[in-house]
Amino acid sequence: MNEQPSSRRSAPELLAPAGNWECVHAAIENGADAIYFGLETGFNARARATNFSLEDLPRLMQTLHRRGLSGFVTLNTLIFTDELPSFENHVARLADAGVDAVLVQDLGAVRLIHEICPTLSIHASTQMTMVSAETIAAIESLGIDRVVLARECSIDEIRKITASTSMPVETFVHGALCVAYSGQCLTSESLGGRSANRGQCAQACRLDYQLIQDGRDVDLGDVKYLLSPQDLAAYEHIPQLIDAGVCSLKIEGRLKSPEYVANIVEHYRQAIDSAMRGQPLAMSAETQREMELSFSRGFSPGWLEGCNHKRLVPGQSSAKRGVLAGKILRKKGERLVVELSIPLAKGDGIVLAGDRSAGKEIGGRIYQIYDRHRPVDQPVQGRVELEFQRGLMKDVEVYDGQAIWQTDAPQLTKRWRATFAQEHFQRRLGLSISGNIEVGKPIQLQVTWTESREGLEQHQHAIDIEHPHVPELAQKHPLQSDGIEKQLGRLGNTPYTLASCKVAIIGEPMVPLSVLGEIRKAMVDAVDRERIAPPPRVISPPGTTQRMLSQVSATRISHLAHSGVAPDERRLRVLCRTMSQLEYVLETGQKHVYVEFHDIREYRGAVAAARQASAEITIATLRIQKAGEAGLFRALAKHGADGWLVRNLAALRFAVENRIPCIADFSLNVTNPLSAQWLIEQGAHRITASYDLNRDQLLELVGPMPGAWTEVVIHQHMPMFHMEHCVFCTVLSPGTNKTDCGRPCDRHDVRLRDRVGVEHVLHADVGCRNTLYNGNAQSGAEVVPILSQMGVCDFRVEILRDAPRAEIERLVRLYRDLVAGRIDGSEVWRSLKAENRVGVTRGTLEHPRNPLAIL
Repeated sequence: MNEQPSSRRSAPELLAPAGNWECVHAAIENGADAIYFGLETGFNARARATNFSLEDLPRLMQTLHRRGLSGFVTLNTLIFTDELPSFENHVARLADAGVDAVLVQDLGAVRLIHEICPTLSIHASTQMTMVSAETIAAIESLGIDRVVLARECSIDEIRKITASTSMPVETFVHGALCVAYSGQCLTSESLGGRSANRGQCAQACRLDYQLIQDGRDVDLGDVKYLLSPQDLAAYEHIPQLIDAGVCSLKIEGRLKSPEYVANIVEHYRQAIDSAMRGQPLAMSAETQREMELSFSRGFSPGWLEGCNHKRLVPGQSSAKRGVLAGKILRKKGERLVVELSIPLAKGDGIVLAGDRSAGKEIGGRIYQIYDRHRPVDQPVQGRVELEFQRGLMKDVEVYDGQAIWQTDAPQLTKRWRATFAQEHFQRRLGLSISGNIEVGKPIQLQVTWTESREGLEQHQHAIDIEHPHVPELAQKHPLQSDGIEKQLGRLGNTPYTLASCKVAIIGEPMVPLSVLGEIRKAMVDAVDRERIAPPPRVISPPGTTQRMLSQVSATRISHLAHSGVAPDERRLRVLCRTMSQLEYVLETGQKHVYVEFHDIREYRGAVAAARQASAEITIATLRIQKAGEAGLFRALAKHGADGWLVRNLAALRFAVENRIPCIADFSLNVTNPLSAQWLIEQGAHRITASYDLNRDQLLELVGPMPGAWTEVVIHQHMPMFHMEHCVFCTVLSPGTNKTDCGRPCDRHDVRLRDRVGVEHVLHADVGCRNTLYNGNAQSGAEVVPILSQMGVCDFRVEILRDAPRAEIERLVRLYRDLVAGRIDGSEVWRSLKAENRVGVTRGTLEHPRNPLAIL
């Protein structure tokens, strides 16, 4: 694990999270090179963090730049059409404040930012789901300067990516892991209307689920948290990541405490510095415990070593538990007699192992520790007695061997707070001073230094320092070189140190110490001003959004009159997931079908069946295309379908380059006309509206655009989690990944029952990635007439479960009549409510939503 990086690699940037001002100071004082943070005004994926105001930006950036750090603003949510003008104002304000870069998810937002301020650096957020050199190549034309890779990439995959692209890449090294691909999780939106793509994740992955296999409940014992990964901790992998060419190592945690930031940043600073010196990382067990106490659901290498599904999701807990501290031997009154495997002290927080989902975990602070019946105030381990607040343990039942977890250590918290209570200047910028001090001439010096921003190449800076003092000829004590160096080098309470002093003394001048002190102060002030000054930027005047939207509207006018679309021009498209579904659908006379099969070998038969029925058939690609998987595109192309439903940017690019007609699916996250326009310009025939849109937002998206651009899914089971993690392998196989799992996904029907009783359907795709579909269907039937009036021609129904022929035929004919205008949406809705056995909802296209439904 401690392989040393190649000597040709430069040190990567250490990028820390900051949810508030204390976190900023904690990151600075403990060795971060840059921080990332969000704005309280929105557009960031951590809406629950304290965040910063637009008014904070100038002071925040000056604070960072004076200490040599870069500052990146997270604008990493999807942007709705009516928000674009406000977003434009935000971008102009932060560009003016000197923000070094913005992290962005929304494709249209990237275009808008470039129009507002072409020199503002843009980083592709992990929400963009960048997983291969091919996906990166697809966005290079947008002018992106750095890509944050998906957490699901292994070190081997990262190495393949950096070998195939010149784009700088950033990767996460520590913190919480989402079970779903970032940017591809629709769970919170589907269940409660609070979108993860809008910074409002409800963390449904941390809840308990029951496994249903082939219609029967499976008893998994204490394994209940089937979708809750352990946290990422990659300190041992730092040398490999550096050698793989990663330019920035990122710590997750904008919702975490400043003590967490201080703790984790310092240890990763040490890990990076050790790696760059070619020294192995010396991380003691005590140090690892300290890191876990800051926050941990259990440490793991995540996906960096490849997939090990059982290690990633043990499933026994989903909350922060801290560190395993020992076990209970017995209860003695209200005290616990325990065997401690690590030292605990009075005041430490502990929790007893229990069923958290049933509310049975008990915890509190240790009031007193007794060792051999004597109270002790120092940390102690071994067999001791723990005393708690009176009454806490009175009625608690414990058992021999019950685990005890340490959740908090006040002394450790106090120690970490001390690291950022004041400026320590542990890392200082070296200043070089040169010039002449000559009898009879004003003093003129030059200060130079070298530093970089955003982890880019080093830049040389120089400023001139002039002092009006004219030295006279010394009578007794002429100025000496060591005296100049001593006085100008007194930089203790500043972020600077004197790297070199090459001041030539001409003649025998006399310069008072007070003058040298004034020169030193002027030098520090001048360097400060130079470093904190915002870079010169050209920022477009207000109105850029309107100008860009007007261009889209002009395209609409040229494509389609506002009078709507004739019923015979509207098309219903039906997506099938099995051959039997396809056969039933084709028997209804359906002429436009999509197929998404678990086994791509079945596509040959699907294409043949569609040809026999004189139907147009379109194949859906995978949502993820990782390094080394481009061959799947070539395999799909061999089946000769009429087109592709592309679900990632690499698939879009392949289809266009190979002249395969393609439709951009929901997973490309189109929520505004600027994103739609870019995808159309890249070669997509249509775009599928994002599932993050409610009814009003969908109409706002469609309004300015040509109706022919848009396809709307009007019946589906929402794909909630899309995961690299495989539940089939974790709980139904002795294996750890797709190489040894035995493919239980081929043999078993699996569902996960949530805490409100809904059974959600689990599928695996050909890449062994899992998708959990909402057990309830969602219908947007009632919005079809108004969308038709606005010029939308293409509507889609997606079938999830196999069902009797008559049921599928009724569903298809119902929606076909709706799209043709023979019935209205309310009639479809009443019919669905009457016939559907498992429930149907209006889902995201419903006006009022209950965001706490799942909780």
